[in-house]
Amino acid sequence: MKDDYAYFLFQLKNKEFTYTVDDSNLGCGLNGALYFVQMDADGGKSKYGNAGAQLGLGYCDAQCPHDLKFINGEANVEDWKPSETDVNAGTGKYGSCCTEIDIWEANSISTAYTMHACSTGEQTRCEGTDCGDNGAYRFKGICDKNGCDIQSYRLGNEKFFGPGSNFQIDSTKPITVTTQFITNDGTDHGKLAEVKQFYTQNGKTVEHPTYTVNGKGHKTITDDFCQDWVAETQDGTNFLEKGGLGAIEKAIDAGVVLVMSLWDDHYANMLWLDSTYPVDSTDPGAARGTCSTSSGVPADVESQHGDSHVIFSDIKFGPIGSTTDGPTPIPTPSPSPSPSPSPVPSDCPGGSLDACIDLCPASVFAECVKSCQRRCLSTLV
Repeated sequence: MKDDYAYFLFQLKNKEFTYTVDDSNLGCGLNGALYFVQMDADGGKSKYGNAGAQLGLGYCDAQCPHDLKFINGEANVEDWKPSETDVNAGTGKYGSCCTEIDIWEANSISTAYTMHACSTGEQTRCEGTDCGDNGAYRFKGICDKNGCDIQSYRLGNEKFFGPGSNFQIDSTKPITVTTQFITNDGTDHGKLAEVKQFYTQNGKTVEHPTYTVNGKGHKTITDDFCQDWVAETQDGTNFLEKGGLGAIEKAIDAGVVLVMSLWDDHYANMLWLDSTYPVDSTDPGAARGTCSTSSGVPADVESQHGDSHVIFSDIKFGPIGSTTDGPTPIPTPSPSPSPSPSPVPSDCPGGSLDACIDLCPASVFAECVKSCQRRCLSTLV
């Protein structure tokens, strides 16, 4: 909240968001999520004349949820159907849609960060086909429900994240997560070009490896990665059709609201995060984790693991390079036979911003990127 009556709106372009998360108490079927959605700051109060943010109203996401009790200032009671598996829930005629930026969905088995684009530029109440409800209409709605994601297990690296010291990132211990929203010119007003995430644990920074997708190498979310990802998985993802990173940028420019949650899944038992989904599928990307395909049943999770919890702490937000510790490295140009003069702002190692960033060591990558932006942006003018 910004105050008692409004949500705080984050402007993420050319910024990074860092936090420490402890998922060690989350098993199969659970999801400790930290994400942003394009809600109205006042929760819709100025538009619809009723209570808004002060009562937690105005929620939306790219799944266009029908289980919200109030949407656009009105009770969602028309055609309300109680859930068959959740005594506290049900679905009404209307859903509430908006662009969603998932920078952490995880349990101790698997994790993913995902971009979900919507074709509308703001929170929108949907009905019928526009909601893109599961089944025949899933990919006909105004939002991209599958999303474009980086999930190491789906991308073929089964030892990147998981419980134990044999994984690069050990989910039994706290993890510091940094997500960067990188623009094409290194300024707050540039075009959103990629979303990058890396991790710090036991004093060591760990980046995603380069994954081979549709025959090409990728390690961050870009429109090119998303194009290759949908070509390889053919899972119906329509992120690019709904605007791609351009839609994410529009949401960020308008301001997005931070959401944290812990939930179980009454539709798919969270198999899409930590197991094989669709069940028994052998298609590329179907394997998402080591949980059994019979796991994650909410009745079992709730009765057997009621003490499960996730801890988010040490949240930091600021310009790229400002929320992570470590010295600011100066990338070294190629050796020269004669002494080189002291660097000046136009001295850009590698000759371009991208080339300079490629020279950055993983251990101090964020600070190095900041240095590259300072030294190379003059070459773009």
